[in-house]
Amino acid sequence: MSAILVDGVVYASWIFLVSVGLTLVFGVLRILNLAHGSLYAVGAYMGAWLVVRYFHAGMPLALSFALLLAGALIAGLVLGPLIERLLLRHTYGRDEVMQLLVTYALFLILGDLTKLVWGVDPYYAYAPYSMLGNISVGTIPYPRYDLVLIGIAVIVGVALWLITNRTRFGRLMTAVIRDREISTALGINVPLVCTAAFTIGAVLAALGGAFTAPTISVVPGIDVTVIVLSFAVVVIGGLGSLEGAALGSLIVGIARAAAVHLFPDLDLVAIYLVMTIVLIFKPQGLFGRAEVKRL
Repeated sequence: MSAILVDGVVYASWIFLVSVGLTLVFGVLRILNLAHGSLYAVGAYMGAWLVVRYFHAGMPLALSFALLLAGALIAGLVLGPLIERLLLRHTYGRDEVMQLLVTYALFLILGDLTKLVWGVDPYYAYAPYSMLGNISVGTIPYPRYDLVLIGIAVIVGVALWLITNRTRFGRLMTAVIRDREISTALGINVPLVCTAAFTIGAVLAALGGAFTAPTISVVPGIDVTVIVLSFAVVVIGGLGSLEGAALGSLIVGIARAAAVHLFPDLDLVAIYLVMTIVLIFKPQGLFGRAEVKRL
């Protein structure tokens, strides 16, 4: 039981970093960004490339974490504003199908760009993962790097909550979420708020990719897996809800860990079964709210 709980929390920590950015973008921009997984992949490639290129034996371990963070910031801060200003801004208020098609096209474009820039061979940025060693939980050894992922997820969650509920930008963002037209009439720079929100979401996706890179083989296709799981998380928790993303990540993580330990062939089935049950009883998700359509 302890193994299921620990594995579930570790799995939830990295999927939370990605899904919370996805739900933040939907909450402010009202766009379900299919290219969010591509930002995760770019962050993973950038972080892994920097570690492989610049981190060598004998260097301080903190440098490897600095390189991973730098990779995430470079990917998110460069791609976020470019994508929002040059592409997504023209889709606001348009039909949802068109928005999905635009973000799906962006997903395909970014996927090919990662292959052009970094090639198709895998990247192994295992140094930060292996250098921390293991810690025992009961009789089961776990990599200490898992604690780093959990810590980052907690820090990100607390920071987002504070930004949303305790800062002026958070109040402006909440106003834009509630009513964009009234926010504009009140003098709020809505385009700037949208750009900032999307950039934060892009940085979070890239952060999840960069700090997950040492635990996996970074190869083409990792964007597909993470976007599917992120959608499951935000659907369970409720689109646009930060608290829902946290609870949804924990539910998905524990459901997958339980399936892996008890029924290994049903790991993905368990996640979608939980999602189906939640949608039957709470179509808007656990923390979602029904929206009134304007005529």
